[in-house]
Amino acid sequence: MTVIAIDDEPLALRLITGYIEETPELSLLGKFTNPVKAAAFLKENVADIVLLDIQMPDLNGIEFTRQMEGGPKVIFTTAYKNYAIEGFRLEAVDYLVKPFSYKDFIRAIRRAEKLINLENISYGHIGSNNEFLYLKSSYKIKRINFNDIQYIEGYNDYVRIYAVSSPEPIQSQVTLKVIETRLPAGKFMRVHRSFIVNLQMVDTIDRGRIVFGKVYVPVGDKYKEKFEDYLGKNFL
Repeated sequence: MTVIAIDDEPLALRLITGYIEETPELSLLGKFTNPVKAAAFLKENVADIVLLDIQMPDLNGIEFTRQMEGGPKVIFTTAYKNYAIEGFRLEAVDYLVKPFSYKDFIRAIRRAEKLINLENISYGHIGSNNEFLYLKSSYKIKRINFNDIQYIEGYNDYVRIYAVSSPEPIQSQVTLKVIETRLPAGKFMRVHRSFIVNLQMVDTIDRGRIVFGKVYVPVGDKYKEKFEDYLGKNFL
């Protein structure tokens, strides 16, 4: 599981990152004393767990969690007990009060791991052949072949998958960021904060927009360079 740690106190951050490095199943993706920089990092990178202090300048841990796009599980690490109720209202996995032991840390990590595993079962599982996934849609679990997907559109905590074989989009309660991590590399590309496209389905591009029938998928400024690089490698 990938983890980032955020704490404006260097000594506390060192202790937390030490705990992470002692735990074989964890991979430290980043460590930050500045929560604003951490928020920017998470817009570009996917983490499973965020270990987060509360009392920090510029952006405290409570506000950080409120504005964070769904996905990472939050474990608060703080010296203040009085934020516990607010923390759990935000569906934090655990609330560790400093100083906490490695045993307390592992207990919180195990709790996060269980939730992540449950969500993986509910949201989708990629087959070992890397050709399909299963997604929960309404009260059914549907198999979706990667080659059948045209594009995926995100709406907060939901996605709509537009597939060639389905007359209606398939909707599932999962964030675009999470489903992006489940898609095979090289076949799909995020071209906008709200859209992922199947590169094999891209036939027509009109004035910077990808055309799927009557639908025009925009290419955002943030993703334009990567998409143009892909086109350049395949351009005659």
